[in-house]
Amino acid sequence: MRSTLLRGVAAAVLALALAACDTSGGDETPAGTPAGTASAPADLAISSEFTSSGTFQSHTSVRGARGVDLVLTMYPTKATPRTNEWYPGGSKFFTFTFQGYDLSQPLRAPFDTKRLMYLETIEVTSATITANGGATERPYSLDAEAADVTFDPEPARSRFGMLITSPKGALEVRNQEIGPMSPDTRGVELTFRAVVHIEKRAGSGEYLTRTVKQVVPIAIFASDDPTVATPIPENAS
Repeated sequence: MRSTLLRGVAAAVLALALAACDTSGGDETPAGTPAGTASAPADLAISSEFTSSGTFQSHTSVRGARGVDLVLTMYPTKATPRTNEWYPGGSKFFTFTFQGYDLSQPLRAPFDTKRLMYLETIEVTSATITANGGATERPYSLDAEAADVTFDPEPARSRFGMLITSPKGALEVRNQEIGPMSPDTRGVELTFRAVVHIEKRAGSGEYLTRTVKQVVPIAIFASDDPTVATPIPENAS
């Protein structure tokens, strides 16, 4: 009887010990994963508004500038429009825009009643998510003065950068190429950083400076075939 009881106690202790080792925090980096590496199960489907909707749009409020809405919009171009056919191989193309809205005024209010917003620099970095824990790749990057890369060859400028207040100004960067990635890539994250100068009140000439950050996840689907891109006509989006 005593032997049976001891065996039961030992089994209970072992069960508790195993339970204590089960940490299900999905956001934790697995022990032993090299720094700078993102990994995921081979069958992982990356949650991506851009992939599922065919577009992505974010609205960002700004500390100290009530009523200002900074809007980032991103969509695939005509070269690779079907985001469910974005595979590791081949090039994938997208366009993005960035614009500021002064919602403290009606949309059709005179422009001189709205706070001016200027975009100084735009930076975009990338990092892949792989199924087998391979090294992170960076298939796309951009780091530029906004006025130098926007589609408009003559944007309204000031010492703060280019005007992005709606409806007179907006950043538009077309036909950006995400290059080929390793075959086990299942996603790529684009991180946008924009340095923005926002007028404190319309006509004041006094500005707040803020850095705005937005991460956009994109799903990449397993395939031995590369992403197929059609030629991009000049000036196409």
